[in-house]
Amino acid sequence: MTRLSKTLIAAAVVAVSATAAIAQGGLDLAPGMAYVYSAGKTSMMTMATGDTNHRAMMRHARKVPNNTVFFMSDGQLYSASGMLDPTGNFYRP
Repeated sequence: MTRLSKTLIAAAVVAVSATAAIAQGGLDLAPGMAYVYSAGKTSMMTMATGDTNHRAMMRHARKVPNNTVFFMSDGQLYSASGMLDPTGNFYRP
């Protein structure tokens, strides 16, 4: 997975986990918006429009599998295949 795709995936996850209310209610990623995780910080910005930009991003993009959990540990972003139960405990289905 490329650095750009990891960054975009990570940014989306950090945005979800940033607020407990959002995490519990879910997050709808807005079309045309990019969520960027870099150096331990998350930012959101509008992506440039146009087919050329879209194709460039899609060349390096990877789908995130269902039941992927993203989390922070010691200032690093991680992902694991699994789920969280309603109390926040991790398990693998």
